[in-house]
Amino acid sequence: MSDALATAISDLEEGQVLQLVQERLKAGTDPQAVLESCRDGMGMVGKRYEMGEYYVSELIMAGELFMQASALLKPHFAVGGGVTKGKVVVGTVKGDIHNIGKDLVVGMLQASGYDVIDLGVDVPAEKFVEAIKSSGAKVLGLSGLITTAFDGMKDTVAALEAAGLRSQVKVMVGGGSLTGQVREYVGADALGIDAQAAVVLANQWI
Repeated sequence: MSDALATAISDLEEGQVLQLVQERLKAGTDPQAVLESCRDGMGMVGKRYEMGEYYVSELIMAGELFMQASALLKPHFAVGGGVTKGKVVVGTVKGDIHNIGKDLVVGMLQASGYDVIDLGVDVPAEKFVEAIKSSGAKVLGLSGLITTAFDGMKDTVAALEAAGLRSQVKVMVGGGSLTGQVREYVGADALGIDAQAAVVLANQWI
């Protein structure tokens, strides 16, 4: 059975998405069920991206749509309500202020059911360590677009090691200039080539 809300998100129909969310809430539909429909739609967007039908611009638009729908749903959840798969800490490392790739990863992870702690950009190693300690997250995503970010990633992994947390956390890295060799250099567990890959990795690890 097709889901009109999921299809509307997949087709990037902003007006229809927001209308359907509001209609379902007014009809008394469980907000968790509405959220799952939105996530299904984001999954469809991810598949269209993998097939080459959608590009980064469409991923960004879909992420914005999902966030708008989530904002409508949020007041209808009890405090602490809404089922999540687990926690993921994400940020662009110290020395790099690029955020488009990071924001895409954050949006796709949230759409896939993860509680994402977004630390922003130019994040020092110690701040990542503090976030892992306080949240208990088992996955850390480090973003960086420029080559100077490589050392920021390496420093962050080293800081996790020094804090005795490295064995408890899976680290993924991503960014336009990253390669498998860079992943080895920084000591990460995996390289996520795009936002969809980040979701696949999180699903494997959590």
